[in-house]
Amino acid sequence: MGELWNYLLNNYQQVGSLLGEHLYLSVLSVLIAIIIGIPLGILISRKQKLAKPIIGMTNVIQAIPSLALLGFLIPIIGIGSTPAIVMVVLYSLLPIVKNTYTGVTNIDGDILEAAKGIGLTKSQVMRKVQLPLAFPMIMAGIRISAVTAVGLMTIAAFVGAGGLGYLVFSGVQTVDNNMILAGAIPACVLALIIDFIVGKLESSFSYTSKKQTSVPTRKISRGTRKTVIGFAVILVFAIGAFSIFSKAKADEKIVIGSKNFTEQLILGNMLADLIESKTDLDVERKLNLGGSQVAFSALNNGDIDLYVEYTGTGLVNILKEELVADPDEVYDIVHSKFKSQYGIDLLKPLGFNNTYALAVRQDTASQYGLETISDLAKVSSDLIMGPTIEFPNREDGLIGLAKQYNLNFSEVKAVDGGLRYTALENHKSDVIDAFSTDGLLEAFHLKVLEDDKGFFPPYYAVPIVKSETLAEHPELKSVLNSLAGKLNDDKMRELNYKVDSLKESPAKVAKEFLEKERLL
Repeated sequence: MGELWNYLLNNYQQVGSLLGEHLYLSVLSVLIAIIIGIPLGILISRKQKLAKPIIGMTNVIQAIPSLALLGFLIPIIGIGSTPAIVMVVLYSLLPIVKNTYTGVTNIDGDILEAAKGIGLTKSQVMRKVQLPLAFPMIMAGIRISAVTAVGLMTIAAFVGAGGLGYLVFSGVQTVDNNMILAGAIPACVLALIIDFIVGKLESSFSYTSKKQTSVPTRKISRGTRKTVIGFAVILVFAIGAFSIFSKAKADEKIVIGSKNFTEQLILGNMLADLIESKTDLDVERKLNLGGSQVAFSALNNGDIDLYVEYTGTGLVNILKEELVADPDEVYDIVHSKFKSQYGIDLLKPLGFNNTYALAVRQDTASQYGLETISDLAKVSSDLIMGPTIEFPNREDGLIGLAKQYNLNFSEVKAVDGGLRYTALENHKSDVIDAFSTDGLLEAFHLKVLEDDKGFFPPYYAVPIVKSETLAEHPELKSVLNSLAGKLNDDKMRELNYKVDSLKESPAKVAKEFLEKERLL
């Protein structure tokens, strides 16, 4: 607990900022879900034929895994807060719609007949009888949605929307339990606070708390109705204005992205620091976006302006080209086809080759006499592989590697980020994929196996930028190219080690390196 407390004291500004983002995104999502869900629940209570298909549809949405739903939304909406809000709204609809429908339709028929008997119209019955009686049930649905929204919103970091999930994702990548807890504990406390507040609202406004009779006769004043309607109008206007303002602001700044591992976070901060130092442009950092496809889709869709990619990834995973061993040839192919097919420019390589590697514990290497991947192939049927989630699905990953070396692991248990190192150390797996510049290779004292058949293509790190961004801000090219050749494998591994093992922040490590190289 002492280490966690020290982490919070040293990073309270970041945690507070992310907590504010998390609260804003969660509350906004639930409010939108309420505005959509309650009228929808009332509608299907009146149009019974619509009840089954609409509730069925919300059930289906609820059953879709959240990351899969985000995957569907990214190509349509892009990255940032919008897909995260849409996802949480969709997940929040089921309890609100269903509880509204159930609460309105399960009122005693005698009460409704009595209301009709005193001359109330259908709309008056709904407004003065059904909704007040259904209020506790509706609020129960809202409470469920509100608490669920806080938990789901941690995934917002996966698409660059911020929130406490940023700390959780970063902590997983760097095997930093204090960082994970610094994100998870405030999210848990926030969920409990929101549940308490919604519960208080429920008891305050419910007629049962004021010992009213079974048929509520207290009328909602015209002033109260106007206030509620006015608040709803202001909320909708604020949401629209915020969206328009965000869109306008996005056109005035350079948005830098990164993938979701340590090296990418360091490089993303380097690019941002360079631009902020050497130009008058505003910079927004949308780091920790996820895997290659998420980051590239964000760039291709215009949600970000640039990020650091790897030439081998561009060749095989994005362009779907055959493997090529020559680094210059790989660069030329990716440079040409990114420009012609996507309108994306490759700048000069940063200087290091972060190729894939397979790593094992030292005791495993000694037991089986492992030096090369060919050695591994002979005993692979006795071993468990614990790769990143992306690696087994890539042609330049396990798919092609297994064909080249005739690998046949007894089991493949994909574990994302730095957790695969923990699983390896705890003997839950025997082999992992790694990057040649990973700081955790040194931290965990692992044996890196030689790629003796030269399967893995070169993966030289290179900034890639939207061509239209360069046309609008040509000064960016020289600024970003000032980093060309400044990094080699050893330097990058050392920077990663500072973050992964010494627990320094990627932003601090990036800035110190630029200052040391006299680039700032």
